[in-house]
Amino acid sequence: MDMTELAKAVIAGDRRALARAITRVESTRADHRAEAVALVAHARAAGRQALRIGLSGTPGVGKSTFIEAFGMMLVASGLRVAVLAVDPSSARSGGSILGDKTRMDQLSRAPAAFIRPSPSQAQMGGVARRSREAVALCEAAGFDVVLIETVGVGQSETVVAEICDLFILLLAPAGGDELQGVKRGIMEMADMILVNKADGDLKAAAMRTRADYAGALHLLRRRPHDPEGFPKAVCVSAVETTGLAEAWADMQALADWRKQNGHWTTRRAQQARHWFGEEVRQGLLAVLDREPAKGAMAALGAKVAAGDLSPEAAALHMLAALGRQ
Repeated sequence: MDMTELAKAVIAGDRRALARAITRVESTRADHRAEAVALVAHARAAGRQALRIGLSGTPGVGKSTFIEAFGMMLVASGLRVAVLAVDPSSARSGGSILGDKTRMDQLSRAPAAFIRPSPSQAQMGGVARRSREAVALCEAAGFDVVLIETVGVGQSETVVAEICDLFILLLAPAGGDELQGVKRGIMEMADMILVNKADGDLKAAAMRTRADYAGALHLLRRRPHDPEGFPKAVCVSAVETTGLAEAWADMQALADWRKQNGHWTTRRAQQARHWFGEEVRQGLLAVLDREPAKGAMAALGAKVAAGDLSPEAAALHMLAALGRQ
């Protein structure tokens, strides 16, 4: 398959080509990796950018329901929306378990929307290792907004933040115990907190929850790359589609402010540097899975297990051997 031609088809908006391109970048085969790098390079040459929104939340909060309602609203306003839904991986096959297309029936049929479930493959934070490249391909295909849905919350929030422009935390109405259960780290990472299910009997509880989180956010130190009033907590209802337009207006206002003040470009440059380091680290781990390093690791591991070497001394031996290669 010619990567230049595939990239051209992606840039032309061919949805099947986009699906094939994402499959290629997600492949773990060594020969596919080189092709994927070339493919993404061609795609990035188009110079297109989208607003990247990361969405995380506790199980049962209604992420898929929210994304469908939010995505349909964006599509109705004339925007093209891509959803990269990172599903838990099957331990047996390595494939996606949940299958978000079945949970977003309306959005999956919208001509201006594209949904791609990707297995997390045990990646920290529930974000597939190649999600960033998939985002670049969606941008090249002309999508205006890319939504990145993660498996859950609390594993590694920084991974999500290193992919998106805005990080949104979705929560359900709950009492004070729920507030205690959310790590301070993810509170500090979130650009906005959306309290979903603010409808019916839960509306009053949602308002109280919003107030609790607004108070918690106020106690946190305001970040220099945020305008006044951010980060903020707001109530939404994916079922009744209330609050979605207001939340979208807030997201746009925050993104526009960061662009006008130079934080957008700086942040994307920092993210690119982060992923360069991550690629190097992952490459070094891959080296350890190949001979002769694999054999050396096994031999040193046996000595550690037998008590002949401490883990620290064995690690020094291994690193010294790698340095001589």
